[in-house]
Amino acid sequence: MPLMNDRILPLLGLAARGRNLVSGEFSTEKAVKEGRASLVIVGKDASDNTKKMFNNMCDFYQTPIFFYATKEALGRAIGKEMRASVAVTDPGMAASIIKHLEES
Repeated sequence: MPLMNDRILPLLGLAARGRNLVSGEFSTEKAVKEGRASLVIVGKDASDNTKKMFNNMCDFYQTPIFFYATKEALGRAIGKEMRASVAVTDPGMAASIIKHLEES
């Protein structure tokens, strides 16, 4: 994993502790459809169906989406079990994470 992980995953943990993040496919999908998601991150090792579903959904709702890290790393970063997807609901926090994602 690249060193950039050291910036992005802790930010996800911070967002989770601040209650600015939802995780898991159902919660992430709900946040996107309700317009609450400012950023969606899907694990690179998620199933092709999961990736396609979130890609299409985020495209339709015009929500930024990135494929990053592993399901295990995403889950560990937010203090939970493996998570295929997370949605950041705070626009400021999302913008900061997007900046780091684009640099990596």
